[in-house]
Amino acid sequence: MWFVTLSFIAFLYVILTRLFIIVEMREEVIQERLGKYKKTLKPGFHFMIPFVDRAAYRQEMREQVIDVPGQTCITKDNIEVVVDGIAYLKVMDSYKASYGISNYKAASINLAQTTMRSEIGKITLDDTFSEREAMNENIVREIDKAAGPWGVKVMRYEIKNIRPSNEIVDTMEKQMEAERQKRADITNSEGFRESRINESQGERTSQVLISEAERQKRINEAKGRAKEIELVATATATGINRVAEAIAKPGGALAVKTKLVDQYIDQFGEIIKSSNISVLPVETANLKTFFEGAAVVSDHTKNRAEIKGEN
Repeated sequence: MWFVTLSFIAFLYVILTRLFIIVEMREEVIQERLGKYKKTLKPGFHFMIPFVDRAAYRQEMREQVIDVPGQTCITKDNIEVVVDGIAYLKVMDSYKASYGISNYKAASINLAQTTMRSEIGKITLDDTFSEREAMNENIVREIDKAAGPWGVKVMRYEIKNIRPSNEIVDTMEKQMEAERQKRADITNSEGFRESRINESQGERTSQVLISEAERQKRINEAKGRAKEIELVATATATGINRVAEAIAKPGGALAVKTKLVDQYIDQFGEIIKSSNISVLPVETANLKTFFEGAAVVSDHTKNRAEIKGEN
């Protein structure tokens, strides 16, 4: 009795589960009738004929994230690197995704790896980091060409890591260290050069200022000497003019001659004192004649003054 009841419940469950199907919002179901494609079931509640219809495929219609495993690639400069990535796929046609290929996910992964190896082989190791965006676009384009008949579209592809071997990493670190040292040396040399330039410019400016000061000093001294000469010349000229005016007055000529005689006698006396030999110059004999002439001139001048006074 219990066996019959359980058998009936099991039969009823199978009938009910095959009689209707619920398709969720995020998917589509491929319905087959007697092994042939019947239609694509959209999200909702659908009836099916038990043992005649069946849900052959359920396709995820949301965007899917597929991890592309890392693989060894050879760059253009023959350096091994391990590259992995992430592919973003979306089923656009559930019929093609079901009947166009057996496993579009595996096919997309293999195609991404193949394309990635090809793209890495076109560039050098130094360019793999700077050309990452271009490689992503090329991989998406190549997968899209093949995935069209599968009813799948590659939304985007991102390279996660590019890992060179440990030896290459050590070499790159040494290269970067050498590059940093070179930049530091260049910076130091440029600083030293700028310092020397500044020092030379300062020295040149100092020399220019010193020369300018020396030139100005000489100009000032020359002006001072010129002023001094001018003042001396002016004073001399004034003195000469006054002497000339004095000479032009009555008795001026006699006073000049008397002054000259006094200077002559003084100088002659000095010469005689400093000389070891007593020599009488010829001019000494004429001193008497000179004094007599001076007396005559003085008397003549005096007489003329008296005559002018009487008049």
